[in-house]
Amino acid sequence: MSINSRKRAGFSLVELVIVIVIIGIVAAIAVPRISRGAKGAVESAVRGDVAALRAAVDLYAAEHNGIFPGKNKNDGTAGTGAAADMVDQLTKFSDISGKTGAFNASTGIVYGPYLRNGLPPLPVGANAGSTDVLFGAASPPAVSEGTGEGWVYNQNTGEIRANTTATDESTANYSDY
Repeated sequence: MSINSRKRAGFSLVELVIVIVIIGIVAAIAVPRISRGAKGAVESAVRGDVAALRAAVDLYAAEHNGIFPGKNKNDGTAGTGAAADMVDQLTKFSDISGKTGAFNASTGIVYGPYLRNGLPPLPVGANAGSTDVLFGAASPPAVSEGTGEGWVYNQNTGEIRANTTATDESTANYSDY
């Protein structure tokens, strides 16, 4: 056994430098891809939440003779709408007039619920985390980000949008999804 074979028990400085350089190159490639994936997840969350809300509003209107949630009051009378009524009408059972309550076939409270876990929180922007709804008469509903509501909704047309001026990676407004 030669002396050189016993000395060769560890890594040389050159080998360690090469491994560190390779790890650095892999990290330089992977980190931007991971951060883009996170941004894509936010975009997907907004798209999914808006789609779920629109589907719930459309199904409610289909089962309530074309009347959108919030347009008729929770007590069953006609009205201009209220956010609390809209949320109740989407998350509880209701009758044909929009009155909510426990499921009861004899009283006609048989429709819904359309959202089982309540309104989703807005995932982006200054109002992130808010499940509140701002009613607006404009079509499409005008974004008013400083008010604290996560969603803007027009009870006359059933349009619902994210209440944010934030934009995605391609500079498209989340409110336009």
